[in-house]
Amino acid sequence: MDTVTISFDISTSNSDCPFSLEIWLDDLCMFQTVQIADLYKFEHKFADDEKEHKLQIVMDGKTIEHTKVDEAGNIVKDATLQISNVVIEDLDVNQLFLEKCVYTHNFNNTQPEIADTFHGVAGCNGTITFEFSTPIYLWLLENM
Repeated sequence: MDTVTISFDISTSNSDCPFSLEIWLDDLCMFQTVQIADLYKFEHKFADDEKEHKLQIVMDGKTIEHTKVDEAGNIVKDATLQISNVVIEDLDVNQLFLEKCVYTHNFNNTQPEIADTFHGVAGCNGTITFEFSTPIYLWLLENM
């Protein structure tokens, strides 16, 4: 059976502020941690079959204490999650990943939930969802 490899880097802007992270593929948890301290390189192989896939990156546990604001209300320090260097089958698909992702969050329970664009940085508890299909080369041709 042929396989597909997806990989990406995960980091945080402030490793002193713990929040949990989960990575799901097709309703199966592939990775789970309570704190991202350093750069983490995620890599996963899965079947290259004719199927729709859903990758979800879930950030949770961020609190108001993770964000420092000055007297004028400007954020001076924050704990964010960065996703970068997305590669599928040795092809850099980072730009396509950013274009196709949906970032669902509710501003850490301060506003109604929204489906937002994702620009590589998650600043609120929520889910980053990337949907694609295999065979991956056909999907890439249709979406590039």
